[in-house]
Amino acid sequence: MDHDSEQNFDKSGNTSEVWNLTLYVAGQTPKSIEAFANLKEICETHLKDHYIIEVVDLVENPELAKDDQILAIPTLVRKLPEPIKKIIG
Repeated sequence: MDHDSEQNFDKSGNTSEVWNLTLYVAGQTPKSIEAFANLKEICETHLKDHYIIEVVDLVENPELAKDDQILAIPTLVRKLPEPIKKIIG
C-alpha cells in the first residue's frame, strides 16, 4: 500500500486528515473561476470539513509563484498530507 492510499477515515467515510491545498490562478478569468468551483465541489464531496483552500492570484502577487515553482496556471498544490503533489490545468 503506498502513502497516497493510507488515509484515516471517520465513520461517515470521510478522511480525518486536513488537506492543505493552494490553487494558483491568474486573475478572475472564467478558467480560474471554474477551477476553484470544481475544486470546492470535489473537496465538499470527499473531504467535508477536512480541507483548507488558499487561492493565490499571481496577477496580484507574481512573486509567490517562485515558492512552489509554478510554471503554468491554474495549478493546484497539495501540501498536506505529504507528499507534496501538483496538478496543472
